[in-house]
Parts: sequence; structure tokens; C-alpha cells
Amino acid sequence: MHRVWAIIERDLRRFRRSPTLVFISIVMPLVQLVVLGYAFGGKIKHLVVGVVDMDHAVPAVKLQEMFQAIAANADTFTPIYYYDETTALRDLKNGRISGILEIPPDFSRRLLAGANPRIALVEDNTDQFSVAALEGSLDALLPAYNAAPVSPRLSATVTLKVVEVYPYVPYIQFLLPGVIVLAVFISAMIGGGIIFIDDKARGLHEGYLVTPISKFELILGFTLSGAVKAIIAGTVLITVGSIIAGIPDPLNPLRLARMFILVIATALALISMMFLIMVRVNDPLVPRAIFGMLNTVLYFPSGAVYPTQSFPQWMKAITVVDPFTYAVHGFKQLVLKNTGLVAISGDLLFLFCFTALAMGIATLLFRRTL
Repeated sequence: MHRVWAIIERDLRRFRRSPTLVFISIVMPLVQLVVLGYAFGGKIKHLVVGVVDMDHAVPAVKLQEMFQAIAANADTFTPIYYYDETTALRDLKNGRISGILEIPPDFSRRLLAGANPRIALVEDNTDQFSVAALEGSLDALLPAYNAAPVSPRLSATVTLKVVEVYPYVPYIQFLLPGVIVLAVFISAMIGGGIIFIDDKARGLHEGYLVTPISKFELILGFTLSGAVKAIIAGTVLITVGSIIAGIPDPLNPLRLARMFILVIATALALISMMFLIMVRVNDPLVPRAIFGMLNTVLYFPSGAVYPTQSFPQWMKAITVVDPFTYAVHGFKQLVLKNTGLVAISGDLLFLFCFTALAMGIATLLFRRTL
């Protein structure tokens, strides 16, 4: 092991002398967590909605009052009142408002006659997120508007009661497991791909070839040294990232210990994967060229950003063999649910088996030639 340790020590010393590399490996995933966590998944507020009342009767005024009450409490939208539909539609097309709530002239008459009264929501459907927020607000408004003035004591109507097992999970917390894995992947890409190929391009790799060190010892040394750097990045993310994301009791020792074990398994799997990909590569531009492609193919299908249940079958096939999938699933269990190692035993088994398989194939493919 002293020969393997020499490779690890040399690689870590060089890593320590490159503060920019350390910054990119550790700080950039934190920046991504903050930016993406607050850019996606938040509640849409302060949409400007035009209201065109062409009825002006008491039922229409009551509807406007309820609409105004929701606007004041939830802040989802801010109503602006128009006298005619043409002006409101022009502002909608020009982007000044996000939608138009239109009350037709016969609304009150049809309501009192029980003749299926309707109101219209004219949408700017180029923004589906805003449209969904507006539709959700009106869907919540109309049942209250349609309710009988005096509700019966007993009812045969079936209702749904939602029971949440865990506290509310904002999107930044949902994103944290994927960002932890991404931090490990960036370190794996740099330590297991770019640096390795750069050494070969600069001739530094020749020094290993004139020593009696075996192919397996070379691969093991490179893998362990890269894993140490990836573990450092992952450890920073599971501590600092948990604090930033607002995870309850983020410094719980047992949770951190379980997460650290998963960080080790993830780092070994991704580092060994990178060496398997780069073992026959000599061009230093190749790892830089495929970085974006690997990030897309491995990160997004893993369920880090969106649930895998919505994927088509060909993408689900990728998730089965993607080590990101098992790492992200494991971190979700530990970060969001605070479960034990039993819940992630399948993830750990896959990651360690993937590491052994990738290292074995990389050792067979490795050439002790220039």
C-alpha cells in the first residue's frame, strides 16, 4: 500500500496548491443550490390580473369581493379593473398583465335562474407556470362562492383529508440531495478525468510507467486520491448545504455519519466511473468536451430535479444503470426523511458493486505504454 499511498499523497499535494480548483469543487455547487433552489419551486406571487365586469349586479360584485380577498391574503395576484375587454386584451398581449377575469353581461341573470353561469379566464398561455397559479386560485375560489349560505350539519358528500407524514419540503431542500451528488461529480470529473489526462499530456504519467507499480495499484491510487477530494466536497455540501437549505437539525451527528458513508460510496462510484471512461483517452480536450454531456445524461435523469415517475420509458432505462439515481435516492432518504442505513442499503450495495465493476474493467483496459 505504500506505493498506492505515494500516488495519493502526490495528487493531494497538487490539489492543495490549487486554491482555484478547491473553490470550484466546493463553492460552485453551493452557489447552484442557492440560485436554483430559489429560482425554481417557489410560490408564484404578484401576478397582475385584469378584471372586466360587464354585469355590475350584486352577484358579480360579490365575486369581485371574494377575488379581492384572495388577492389580499395570498398575494398570488393583484387585480386591475378595466371598463372594456378590448383594452384589457391589448394589455395582455403586450405583457402588462398575466390574465383577464371576465364576468359576462348575463352572469347574474343566469346565476339566479340556475342556468349554468360562467366566467372566463383569458390566459397568456406562453407562461404555463403563471397560468397554473391563476387557475389554482380560481379553482379554490369558486367552490366557496357556490357554497350554500347555510351548510347542513351532516352531509353525504365525500371529502378528502390530506395527512402529511413529513413537514413541508421547499424546493431548495428537495434540490439539496442532487446538489450534493453534483459536487461529488464535479470533483470526480476534475480529479478522475481532467487531471489524469493532463498528466498524460504533460508526460508526468511516464514516471509511473518506469516503476514496478502494478496496473491495479495505479488505478486504486488514482481512485482513492480522487475520492478523497470528492469526499471533501461532499462533506462541505452535507453540512453547509443543509444549513443553507434549512434542513431541521442539520448538524445531527447520527445523520451526518450516515450521510458521510453515502458520500464515500458515491465518491468511489463516480471516480471509478470517470477512470473507466478516461482510461484509454489521451487527448486533454476530450474530458472537457464531454463534461456537459455527462452532466446532462447522468444528473437530470436521476430524479434530482424532477421525479423519475414522469419520465418516458427510454429515460427510465437510463435511471436503472445511472449511479446518480442511487446516490440521489439515498441522500433524499437521509436528508429529507432522516431514515437509517437500512433504507439506503440497496443504494449503497449498487454504488459499491458499481465501484468494483468499474475499477475491474478500468484495470483490464489500462495500458502500461506511452
